[in-house]
Amino acid sequence: MTQATTQDDAVTAAAQRLWAAARGGVPCRPVRDLIGDSDVALAYAVQQRLGEARLDDGARVVGRKIGLTSPAVQKQLGVERPDFGVLFDDMDVSAHKMVPSGRLLQPKVEAEVAFVLGADLADGPLDAEQVRGAVASAVAALEIVDSRIEGWDITFGDTVADNASSGLFVLGERRVSLAEFEPVEATMRMYLDDELVSEGTGAACLGDPLVALAWLARTARELGEPLRAGQVVLSGALGPMVPVSAGARVRAEISGLGSVTATFSGKDEQ
Repeated sequence: MTQATTQDDAVTAAAQRLWAAARGGVPCRPVRDLIGDSDVALAYAVQQRLGEARLDDGARVVGRKIGLTSPAVQKQLGVERPDFGVLFDDMDVSAHKMVPSGRLLQPKVEAEVAFVLGADLADGPLDAEQVRGAVASAVAALEIVDSRIEGWDITFGDTVADNASSGLFVLGERRVSLAEFEPVEATMRMYLDDELVSEGTGAACLGDPLVALAWLARTARELGEPLRAGQVVLSGALGPMVPVSAGARVRAEISGLGSVTATFSGKDEQ
């Protein structure tokens, strides 16, 4: 058996384990026993395999999310780089009256700056000027992260394979151009049932959310799937993420962007 065959079998087995957890609603054990804890190529291969299955099921790609943008979280997982996951259309629950808790296993919430792209980021130097110019608007966002892996027992390989621990997301109503809003200067406060539970700034996200966006643009192009006009990018947490339960209400306020709110349904509601 060749090494390529062995690796392909590992990717298949890891994808099947995560797919079964997602479909069955029961978290699984980590997949690092199959793909290792830091093999970037294998981890993204699993993510891609799962993404292809989602597309086969009729889902549509609407953007990307950036994770591991905090130095503290990077240190915790023993990495020095962020990661990314894919946003599918059914993950956007902005228009829902309530976030469907029944679709989640072990949710946590973090507040972020989201960017809506007005131009492709496929060609050119993908430098700060080009990336900034490609942003049509910024919007306050809540990312509801989730893990198919039991107890959030994750390494870099586990979270990347699991679509960067993606779950759902909610976008605020106010769209602001970068002529009116400087992401690095943003301050954030997040409340859980009216109790302040998280605070942060734009600088907490790789030093500047636009730096995170530039990293993603270059990485996505290198992998052959560049960012496109109309897509949404969740640029990374501005402060600590917080566990959330069914029935909870979360509100984040981001200076310059206003607020975004998510109310979670009862546990069994899909």
